[in-house]
Amino acid sequence: MRDLRDVGGTSGGLGWFLAGIAMLGVGVYLLLNQVTVHGGYWRWGGGGGQGTSFGLSLLPLLVGVGILFFNGRSLAGWLIAGLGLLIVIAGIIVNLQIHFRSATLWDTLLILALIAGGIGTIARSVRPFDGGRARGDRGADDRDAEA
Repeated sequence: MRDLRDVGGTSGGLGWFLAGIAMLGVGVYLLLNQVTVHGGYWRWGGGGGQGTSFGLSLLPLLVGVGILFFNGRSLAGWLIAGLGLLIVIAGIIVNLQIHFRSATLWDTLLILALIAGGIGTIARSVRPFDGGRARGDRGADDRDAEA
C-alpha cells in the first residue's frame, strides 16, 4: 500500500497537491463570483413586439402528462412528456445571458494567476519528487561527485 503522501502514485507531493487544489478552488470561486446570469423571455420569431412563446413550448409536456394520466404505461406518453421536458430545459438554457461584471485589472490578474498557479501546482505534485528537487534533476552535489 502506498503512503498517503504519494499523490498520483508518485513519491511525495501531498502538500503541493493540496496547495494547488486550494489555489484552484479560490481562483474558480472568485471568477464565478464575477459572473452574473440573467434570464430572458422566449420570443417566437426573434422579437420586435411579438408575443412570448413559453406556453407553446409547454404543450408537448402537458400532452405527454395527460396521456400518462390516462395510461401510465404508454410509451408514447413517456416519449412526448420527456421530449416536452427536454424542450423546456433547452429553452431555459438557451435564453440565459451571462455577463462578466466589471473588475479591476488587479482583481482579474489575481484570479487568473490563482487558477493557472493552482493547475501548475497540481501538475507538479503528481511528478516524482525527492527532497527539494524532482527526480532526474542534477544538483551541484551530484556534479561535484562525478568530477
